[in-house]
Amino acid sequence: MEQEGGVLKEGFLVKRGHIVHNWKVRWFVLKQNTLLYYKLEGGRKGTSPKGQILLDGCTITCPCLEYETRPLLIKLRTRTSTDYFLEACSREDRDAWAFEITGAIHAGQPGKVQQLHLMKNSFQLPSHISLHDIIDKMHDSSCGIRPSPNMKQGSTYKKTFIGSSLVDWLISNHFAASRIEAVTLASMLMEENFLKPIGNRSTEAIRSGDLAEQFLDDSTALYIFNESCKKKTNSKEEFNFSAAELSGTVIKQGYLAKQGHKRKNWKVRRFVLRSDPAFLHYYNPSKEENRPVGGFSLRGSLVSALEDNGVPTGVKGNVQGNLFKVITKDDVHYYIQASSKAERAEWIEAIKRLT
Repeated sequence: MEQEGGVLKEGFLVKRGHIVHNWKVRWFVLKQNTLLYYKLEGGRKGTSPKGQILLDGCTITCPCLEYETRPLLIKLRTRTSTDYFLEACSREDRDAWAFEITGAIHAGQPGKVQQLHLMKNSFQLPSHISLHDIIDKMHDSSCGIRPSPNMKQGSTYKKTFIGSSLVDWLISNHFAASRIEAVTLASMLMEENFLKPIGNRSTEAIRSGDLAEQFLDDSTALYIFNESCKKKTNSKEEFNFSAAELSGTVIKQGYLAKQGHKRKNWKVRRFVLRSDPAFLHYYNPSKEENRPVGGFSLRGSLVSALEDNGVPTGVKGNVQGNLFKVITKDDVHYYIQASSKAERAEWIEAIKRLT
């Protein structure tokens, strides 16, 4: 994730959702007139941006204190009065982003924005409605959407519905005021894994970089409910951390990608390195509560950089570059990815001092 040409700054920030106000880590790339953001896919930046913020006419608020549990926010308000909330991992990181974005806003040339783009980015789901509410109503036997068998590419799919039918249903149930809004909302339901595309027509559309073009308002595009994404009880192991291990002095913190221990998938976490006692904890930046989801003592640990050419042993998927590994004294292996070689070197050096 080294810098591309024309890039003023890039890195991880936590973004408030536009339609549903949840928080997700995205890789941001600042250019002269635009702030692009990407989803991390398998430890790599996605090939197409998930969205963009046009900086012409933007105003920036920093510090932004609208969220008590998120004190490190930057707020951007576009010319069309759309608000974006971006969270950094430290005060220094926040101020560095604010400085660069402010410079880009003032240096930008007036941009021509299509009306379609304005409409896509102006839609927000009302605060009293959640995506779960919409899915529950879609399943309702009296007023929901009725799935039926359909055939595509020689295969018969049970309980499917067509894209244009869902758009009609969302409008008639007052979840959206226009077809553009309904398509954006349906794309969000797919983004959150409530719906799945079926068949080549709808599956190919999700590769589009623009969220509002990933769902097709089309009578040939098929979709189904993702039954595995019904509400589940949280069976995850609860980690208990002592006050002592969280009381150390913060030496370094930042966003890094980490490979999971069980599913081996890669997720961005906010890592906090503490001394006296020496611990490395990691937090889920999408969650409101400021408590670690994992961590370990650095006493007796080993840390080393991993080979940049090819996928190192122990790393799942095509994840390579800027990787390092921490082995605890209990022989637990943690695979971590920084966003650049320089950042990896800084983390390794900081951890080595505490082992």
